Amino acid sequence: MQFHLAVNMERISPDTDMGAVRDHTLAMVQMADAAGFEVVWAAEHHALEMTIAPNPFQLLTWWADHTNDIRLGCGVANAAYWHPINLAGEAAMTDLLSGGRLEMGVGSGAYQREFDRMKPGLQQTDGYKHMNEMLPLLRRLWKGDVAHHGEYWQFPTSTSCPKPVQDEVPMWVAARAPVTFDYGVANDCNVLSWPFTMPFSELKEYRQRLDNAIAANDGRFNGRWAVMRHASVYDNETDRAAAIDSVRHILGLFGNLMMKKGEVVNGFPDHIAPEELEGNVRFDPQMLETNLMFGSPDEVTTKLRAYEELGVDSFIYYASMGLGHDQQRRSLQLFIDHVLPEFA
Repeated sequence: MQFHLAVNMERISPDTDMGAVRDHTLAMVQMADAAGFEVVWAAEHHALEMTIAPNPFQLLTWWADHTNDIRLGCGVANAAYWHPINLAGEAAMTDLLSGGRLEMGVGSGAYQREFDRMKPGLQQTDGYKHMNEMLPLLRRLWKGDVAHHGEYWQFPTSTSCPKPVQDEVPMWVAARAPVTFDYGVANDCNVLSWPFTMPFSELKEYRQRLDNAIAANDGRFNGRWAVMRHASVYDNETDRAAAIDSVRHILGLFGNLMMKKGEVVNGFPDHIAPEELEGNVRFDPQMLETNLMFGSPDEVTTKLRAYEELGVDSFIYYASMGLGHDQQRRSLQLFIDHVLPEFA
């Protein structure tokens, strides 16, 4: 099993210095690079201080200049917010400047609030239709001239400038629903899943959806399956309590965005009380510690063994959850020192 890092430029409070956020993010990426992590992922979000990533390719190009080997994952570009020629060119430029390290993820978006601002009138639940048209078109633009007359985009003959360094840029699709697993497998993509705070049984269901998609594709699947979880490794009670408190707080902000409860003021979402939230957001501390990649090095290793046995090819260590910078680095160092060697 390979290991990836997902890290955001994250401000939970206006009191947090933006320069410190910048420096911390790069430090985490460099730690992962030195430790042999395979990929680091940057998201795309807009007008939110908790995920400052208006263009993931800026972050990836910056990280490329300060790392040696780690691959650079766009995780993921929201297809509905981009024009295909623009997205193809931005992604290819990142691949060129990084020496061929791009991993390209395309998705259908997360927050209706964001769609209301970036693509007014489009429902988030319909975002996958843009992804379905975008993904094969990117590959064609990277190969050479193509004219397109689709449902969402139309343009005369054009191409991506520059072209990627890699002959085939690895493509990723974010998948939870059966239709997205089917699409990813049928289009020769890697699959990235995030079960939020749901129990391991949710992951088993995703595995079944992946297997069903492979069966429907005549058993063909050459891609990888990656699973992301919030992660925190600790060796004392103070850090344990801080990790659980922080993730409970971030879930309140996340619930605001997912369910459009509360306001977002100057980029900072209101915190929503647990009793006002429903669905995938759960707040019970014991449940969170069990379901997320939380625990001592030994406990985290045991959890990861179950992921490995389920057939997870890559685990994505999601570091950003409002935790203090020092503790984030302590956690990642514990993971590097005591968990990674168990999977060498």
